[in-house]
Amino acid sequence: MNRKNFLSSAVLAGALLSSFKNINEDEKEKAPTIPKYLRPGDIIGITCPAGNIMLPEIQSAMQQMENWGFKIRVGDTVGKKDFTFGGTDEERTRDLQQMLDDNSIKAIMCARGGYGSVRIIDDLDFTKFVSHPKWIVGFSDITVIHSHLNRHFNIASIHSKMCNSFPDDWSKAEQVQIDSILSIKQALTGEKIKYDFPPNTNNNEGLAEGQLVGGNLKTLESLSASRSDIRTAGKILFVEDTGEYLYSIDRMFWNLKRTGKLSHLKALIIGGFKAKPDDPGEDFGKTVYEIVSEKVKDYKYPLCFDFPVGHQKENYALKCGIKHKLSVSSNSCTLTAMA
Repeated sequence: MNRKNFLSSAVLAGALLSSFKNINEDEKEKAPTIPKYLRPGDIIGITCPAGNIMLPEIQSAMQQMENWGFKIRVGDTVGKKDFTFGGTDEERTRDLQQMLDDNSIKAIMCARGGYGSVRIIDDLDFTKFVSHPKWIVGFSDITVIHSHLNRHFNIASIHSKMCNSFPDDWSKAEQVQIDSILSIKQALTGEKIKYDFPPNTNNNEGLAEGQLVGGNLKTLESLSASRSDIRTAGKILFVEDTGEYLYSIDRMFWNLKRTGKLSHLKALIIGGFKAKPDDPGEDFGKTVYEIVSEKVKDYKYPLCFDFPVGHQKENYALKCGIKHKLSVSSNSCTLTAMA
């Protein structure tokens, strides 16, 4: 072998070894840092890292969380409006930073999603938060924060409904909506979390254990190759989305596959997917079930569809970063948090 070919082969071998090393490091699952579970009298802060919301719109959420025995501290961004945002980038950063740094606040409830977390995530200082971690609660756009916490600090957080999802009149709310809201309390207080949900004929059966990561698929796609991009090897990944065309959902799952995020999973959980109707004459020709199954056909891990999480009334709290057990069979499906 001449010197040129030898050097080329050495470089290629080094790159492959580096790739395998990274995969193995990801698969060595480290125990996450779990914030202290809440007790009666603890303070929950409410802030708007993304979209805007007015104070009257969070009254129902405040009242319910106070009924659970918690105290509420409303952030400066509630009631602020900078176009679609809950205040300017600087205001939203400052409000969330104050809550991250304030040790008297034991959990931070994001008032709503929308868009905006990615605009401030790199300006936040998590130094004090890492020393005194607390639960950060939210979903949709808040996927940015969940992903960032998992990638950099391995600190658990709660993917769940937010203030704008609490019903104004509990007597008229559907039971699934009530149960979804109550699951936030269960997650915050450390109650056992176990979800049983119906099987789907498109599922891949099996058992799995692993750290749970994921969130809104469009948001996860937007974080690819960024500082907040999640690592999925050796983990259980869950995804959900709404308002996307089927071809866009297909593209996002190709992103997961081509970036290697589907290759070394312990399991894949598909939550709610509300697709936009295809434009006339632009039929995509595949269902969400077919889109996903096509991408994972070469993998042997468990796969389940229609898990009750997402932009829907059945949106149960999930503890991101915590180890979970998933059981998928022909007659039952169960997801159990192990902490």
